[in-house]
Amino acid sequence: MVLPDDSTKYIKKEILEILTEGGFERLGEAMQILINAAMLAERERYLGAAPYERTESRTGQANGFKAKTMKTRVGEIPLAVPQTRDSKFYPSCLEKGQRSEKALKLAIAEMYLQGVSTRKVMAITEELCGFEVTSSQVSKATAELDTLFRAWRERSLGSYPYVYLDARYEKVREGGVVIDQAVLVAVGVSEDGQRAVLGVSVELSEAEVHWRSFLQSLQQRGLHGIKLFISDDHDGLKAARKAVFSGVPWQRCQYHLQQNAQKYVPKEDMKEGVAADIRAVFNAPDAKEAERLLTKAVASYEKSAPRLSTWMAASLPEGMTIFAFPAKHRAKIRTTNCVERLNREIKRRTRVVSIFPNAASCLRLVTAVVMETSEDWLSERNSYLTFDQPMDHG
Repeated sequence: MVLPDDSTKYIKKEILEILTEGGFERLGEAMQILINAAMLAERERYLGAAPYERTESRTGQANGFKAKTMKTRVGEIPLAVPQTRDSKFYPSCLEKGQRSEKALKLAIAEMYLQGVSTRKVMAITEELCGFEVTSSQVSKATAELDTLFRAWRERSLGSYPYVYLDARYEKVREGGVVIDQAVLVAVGVSEDGQRAVLGVSVELSEAEVHWRSFLQSLQQRGLHGIKLFISDDHDGLKAARKAVFSGVPWQRCQYHLQQNAQKYVPKEDMKEGVAADIRAVFNAPDAKEAERLLTKAVASYEKSAPRLSTWMAASLPEGMTIFAFPAKHRAKIRTTNCVERLNREIKRRTRVVSIFPNAASCLRLVTAVVMETSEDWLSERNSYLTFDQPMDHG
């Protein structure tokens, strides 16, 4: 939440004084100030006017505050939630926080109810939930969240010129056995330059059948206008992408190509030089120069590292597709860094659970995290990319 410029300095000073005097023991008090200020700022934008301000843009009236206690990991925080006369306003920062927190609580509560908990899990449940967990409470909360999350995962999509695809694994209990299940994620950049999480799914693996089903679901929801896919190299994903979105160019993640190259370097003292040669290819100003440098590198390793030479000739062109796209976009579409940062955030939230009791529980928490992140992206002032004009849809 972005606060008004005139209040930011005062709030920062007040929070700094609190933390300086009381350290992390007063972190809850600092959070209270920040959240209350953010909610006020959001109400002002909703109403189109500050308190007591008379403007033509005003769309409603403030109506005081409602006390609310929010349970967090730093204790209970008393809040003053701004109200409006039309009763339609509710701060988004509370909505998003509640969704992800509730999903986390449910994942742990399900572990407790299914008898797979430990003393540590029971302690976490008590700390996070703040109440004795019953099956009816879990069922009710699950139904509420699942309805919300399903609607978000099935929402209509539009034109996204750039689409990033990636997967990570979570431990899930399936039929009494703990297995690694794949979390498939798609992130898109629209012609407005804004990022959005397009979809997420929990599957048994990254096999073609699962990737194909995931991509088909995106297509059925209206995803179109794709000019480039960005992903790592994976046989299942590659086959599914070609089957569902045939003809769409693919950019292989340059970072992973650099890592993969090291497996073909026969001597340790050659690694730095090989990495420099590959960087030169990828950082070339245009396709012609990149191809010249690639040809030179392939030839230079034909005798000293023939397997590397063969690999470079076959694989590096897969990381050079970006030269057909605007130069100002290349830094953002040359790797899967965009979606990998999202995966790190997912990992940060899911490691609290460790082992999910079922796939539905995993999907619930992952959806909460990516939905929250996607909403934050869409509210950013600056675009992730800028387009001078709409990309050709021919």
